Amino acid sequence: MKTRKLLLEMQKRNKQRLTELRTKLEKNEVRAEDLESVQAEVQELATAAQDIADSLAELGDGGEGEEGEGEGSDSGDGENRDDNQGEDDEVDEGGEGQGQGEERTSISAEQRSAAMNAIQSALSTRNAKSTKQREKEVRSAFANFVVGNITEAEARSLGIEAGNGSVTIPEVIASEVITYAQEENLLRKYGSRHRTGGDVKYPVLVKKADANVRKKERGANDEIAETAIEFDEILLDPAEFDALATVTKKLIKMSGVNVEDIVIEELKKAYVRKETNYMFNGDDAGNENPGALAKKAVKYYESTPVDVNAAGYSQLLYSQLVKLKGQPVTEVLKKSMWIVNRAALTILEDMTDTTGRPLLHQDATDGVGYKLLGHKLDFTDAADGTDSTKPVFYFGDFKAFHIQDVIGAMELQKLVEKYSGTNKVGFQIYNLLDGQLVYSPFEPAVYRYEVGQANPETP
Repeated sequence: MKTRKLLLEMQKRNKQRLTELRTKLEKNEVRAEDLESVQAEVQELATAAQDIADSLAELGDGGEGEEGEGEGSDSGDGENRDDNQGEDDEVDEGGEGQGQGEERTSISAEQRSAAMNAIQSALSTRNAKSTKQREKEVRSAFANFVVGNITEAEARSLGIEAGNGSVTIPEVIASEVITYAQEENLLRKYGSRHRTGGDVKYPVLVKKADANVRKKERGANDEIAETAIEFDEILLDPAEFDALATVTKKLIKMSGVNVEDIVIEELKKAYVRKETNYMFNGDDAGNENPGALAKKAVKYYESTPVDVNAAGYSQLLYSQLVKLKGQPVTEVLKKSMWIVNRAALTILEDMTDTTGRPLLHQDATDGVGYKLLGHKLDFTDAADGTDSTKPVFYFGDFKAFHIQDVIGAMELQKLVEKYSGTNKVGFQIYNLLDGQLVYSPFEPAVYRYEVGQANPETP
């Protein structure tokens, strides 16, 4: 309350000063020599007025009402002050006129009109809507247009870009979809995300540089041998990416149901399922991803066969996990973590090390609940192989998984006729997206181990 009261007092003083300047302009008391300073002051006051209005809006819906009360209670007093101030100014101006004579010149009608318009604009400043209010309106307008409650023209007037049967998903909703995807898709959570308007190229080392060492000083003809680093480029090429969700007409027509929440929730689920599979497995027909985690991660095969259904498997699996942990080079190992499927998590929760202590430690630091062999561990069903009952372990630096989101590419298309026979409405979400695991062959970033999988190269 104190903050709001202070802001209202500042707003009151701001408007009083603007009114004083307007009065001077109306009485032609501003000279050409003072015009520049008056314009600068008006601009400063206008900026301050907008900042105060925005701050009042952020404090809540009650700000505007209190502001109105404050203005009303001071209106008469403000007028008196303006009149008194005008009289004082006339006295001052008269004194100056006696000293300076005709040296001061009046401003032109155009200059006076421009200054008056600037003051009027500053005085008419109203509380801007808070960010939450604007986002709520955009979400509501988007959902109502999608389900057919408002026309395309009405949607455009509310800030929604629509046309040709499709609608660009507003940034607030696109961010909400991506945030949900980040929680469900661990590669978004731990990978590297890039928001761009075009292709992104990443140089990948294909040959290590050799350094030269000498104890003796070099002679005149003993030049330094050339060392070379060659680079190859992995091009992230955004692919057309779409997902489909359907909502029954009965649900849309039900009164008391928050339509925008229904639509956005279904879109999030449909989008995340497609995106997660694209990044983890990349096996969608016609939309394969050669850089998907399951395809690009280096395969690790057991040196000793492990059968999780046989007695004594715990120590055998523990030994394989220790060997898997030793695969990355030191630079990668320091930044590595585990991503496993649910089957692997279930096995780990029942395992102990050689001293009988639980192998999986609970650890709440960094927002991750588990640690395995000193490294963070997270789990997801997306890590499943062809058989979801087989434990799968990924280990490495997942920052090497690069995701490219094209800014403003997410769109939505409403499909009415296609599902009219089943009394449903379809929503097709479209986006441009790519995600690939990128690493140097000299420093593989991620390893994949599926328990019980035999090395195909072993005779």
